[in-house]
Amino acid sequence: MDSTAALPQPQYATHDVTNQPPPLAPYDASDDPALIEGLRREGAGWAEEGIRRLGVRAGSAEAQEWGELANRHEPELRTHDRYGNRVDEVDFHPAWHHLMRKAVAEGLAGAAWADDRSGAHVARTAGGLVWGHTESGHGCPTSMTYAAVPALRAQPELAKVYEPLLTSREYEPGLRVPTEKPGLLAGMGMTEKQGGSDVRTNTTAATPTAEPGVYTLRGHKWFTSAPMCDVFLVLAQAPGGLSCFLVPRVLPDGSRNAFRIQRLKDKLGNRSNASSEPEFDGTVAWLVGPEGRGVKTIIEMVNCTRLDCVMNSATLMRKTLVEAGHHVRHRSAFGARLVDQPLMRNVLADLAVESEAATTLTLRLAGAADRAVRGDEQERAFRRIATAVGKYWVTKRGPAFTAEALECLGGNGYVEDSGMPRHYREAPLLSIWEGSGNVNALDVLRALSREPGAADALFGELAHARGADTRLDAAVTRLKNELAETDQVGARRLVERMALALQASLLVRYAPAAVADAFCASRLGGDWGHAFGTLPAGAGFDAILERALPGRN
Repeated sequence: MDSTAALPQPQYATHDVTNQPPPLAPYDASDDPALIEGLRREGAGWAEEGIRRLGVRAGSAEAQEWGELANRHEPELRTHDRYGNRVDEVDFHPAWHHLMRKAVAEGLAGAAWADDRSGAHVARTAGGLVWGHTESGHGCPTSMTYAAVPALRAQPELAKVYEPLLTSREYEPGLRVPTEKPGLLAGMGMTEKQGGSDVRTNTTAATPTAEPGVYTLRGHKWFTSAPMCDVFLVLAQAPGGLSCFLVPRVLPDGSRNAFRIQRLKDKLGNRSNASSEPEFDGTVAWLVGPEGRGVKTIIEMVNCTRLDCVMNSATLMRKTLVEAGHHVRHRSAFGARLVDQPLMRNVLADLAVESEAATTLTLRLAGAADRAVRGDEQERAFRRIATAVGKYWVTKRGPAFTAEALECLGGNGYVEDSGMPRHYREAPLLSIWEGSGNVNALDVLRALSREPGAADALFGELAHARGADTRLDAAVTRLKNELAETDQVGARRLVERMALALQASLLVRYAPAAVADAFCASRLGGDWGHAFGTLPAGAGFDAILERALPGRN
């Protein structure tokens, strides 16, 4: 028995804790009508029970602690073992492995490609929207593993070997012969220090060997995330031009492939996830797709990871909105709860509208991806342009959104214990990863000029809401008039207007009237300021907040 238990406990009169919110966890990360309605609408209603179960798990105190620990105890690089042998391994805190194991088991890596059910890719995206409430960093290897599968299919003999392992729900950390593991993770190595997004300037050289389809690589990659993955898709210059290669960390004979990690990046955010600079020198690689078609081969991977950037931005918005809503419900100032004060309600309602627009667009893009995989050419064309539009806009909104949500907590939100600084640091990454804003805006112009069906698909989607809101109709008309006149200088403005029209069309069709009207009045009608919390006085704050934060306002 503890002998001190019976002793009088000291009283600290100046340290009584009052007017502070209780911990948010446990909570249900799937308690979001926009998420559940979108899941059903996009063809994955069969996954609802699992998504709700995962939402409860994501919001549990244990899972929330995993996210905090994985970021506090950052990965560490070990280049050599005690004897001086090169090992190039990255060590992670156990919390990282708990997060990864759950994510892979729930199908958030490659499993959707092995699921024949309609809506499988929607279900995976919805799972990411709730499990991402834990933390964002481990979403990088799961995203790349998901995206690697369609690219690898360009080389059927390799896909036959590796696809069953990349679509597995088994997580096994540690480097071993890939075919001896129950499941694999995939990374990607494209950018180099001299080119960044301009991958056609890559200098990594690929030299054919005597064995058909097998090459050796020599070069240095500048930003290769998740170096602990089992295999990587890498771009390198073959005799026939820029080509795509599969690079395993461990070769079939059990020896280590030359994958020398020079250092881990010291990043602004995303600190739980290791990002590295690997050097290739005699590195064995297998050709994926034809020589000289590297960009075309890997572009499907890029489309998938861009969707996940949209998803992760929408997740950060929802997570920080829930945190802000919880705080203001339990905090009082100037004689009233913060949540009851009109100006705070304007801020929260504005954030809620933005969050719902992001979530609804994310699930629409996931539905298009799912139907494109199943052969729907119209959806394929829509996905091609709308994913680039969504990637540009939703990820751009993320940093401003998380900053405003953090401010709802005041000074409490500025300290690390709140978790909000971690979310704020994470937000800019999603606009940078898989092409910064300029790259995505130019990609939209490229789709419009080179793929005639892209514009038709976009306006076909917008036409579903024709006549429902005069502000939306006017925005679509302006967009059509501007389309033929836009050059590179105006690309961002054009893509922004595309995104707002697309989000408005989805909200007009599917969201409650209060949400849709507030979005159209502010984002399209100009009845808005330059910061969140400037919705017009007639916006339906009560209805918006009751939907976004049910039982919390």
